[in-house]
Amino acid sequence: MKTTIAALALLALTACEAQPEGEPVARARIDGKAQDAAPSPEPSPSETLTSQVESACRSIIFEDTPLTHCLAVPERNTIEMALGSNGKPYRSLKDFAAANDGETIAFAMNAGIFDSEGTPVGYFVENAERRQTLDTGTGSGNFYMKPNGVFYGSDGKWMVRETDWFLANVTDRPQFGTQSGPMLVVDGKIHPQITHDGPSRLVRNAVGVDDEGRAHFVISNAPISFGKLARFYRNELEVKNALFLDDTVSLLWNPSTGRLDTGAPIGPIVVVRKKASE
Repeated sequence: MKTTIAALALLALTACEAQPEGEPVARARIDGKAQDAAPSPEPSPSETLTSQVESACRSIIFEDTPLTHCLAVPERNTIEMALGSNGKPYRSLKDFAAANDGETIAFAMNAGIFDSEGTPVGYFVENAERRQTLDTGTGSGNFYMKPNGVFYGSDGKWMVRETDWFLANVTDRPQFGTQSGPMLVVDGKIHPQITHDGPSRLVRNAVGVDDEGRAHFVISNAPISFGKLARFYRNELEVKNALFLDDTVSLLWNPSTGRLDTGAPIGPIVVVRKKASE
């Protein structure tokens, strides 16, 4: 996500130009109930009632910006990180989808900083194996807009915390973890360097965990500022800690609706699976 400034600019342009495929058009509230006030557009022929009910993701509008909000619930889902198979990185959701059974997956997104080869640069844990150590250094770019943070978890307990807090308090290795930055919301407050609605507008994705332990993943379907995305987490989702994941390339695979985004090469992937009982 941050090899050079020039590379970032090129990748950001590529990500912004990529259009989501199969995006559901029915609008819904965050709690999944139908909206009463505004009428929903007519669903496309490919949209079925079954796919809308089964989908963990819903299209919503926040301050005139279209977003896709995907919810992971510990009772229904597990979360893991994925990088590649047989020593070869996936580098795209299309390759990941080809190697995995979509029936078992609720959704997947790219998540975490990486180098030009797709290798994680910040903290990364896959299947309880630490593949990269925590990055506490300084530098330029979004990642070093301190505080940055870590999304991690084990046994259905998921958290987003600042990097310094994670370093000081987490002693047992989690089952999964990915580091990114900046934090969007920290202990209920928007990151001090994030303005209300700054000039940087890109397609972005992020994650936050609410007080009930549910993980809220959001990807914008149009360019969005850091401030607006942070407000959505704090004001609408009431999430006290939320972490920016990417904007150089932000992609989503939602098998139940057939959405499979393509764009510039990616690195780490966060995978939300359905539990066997589902």
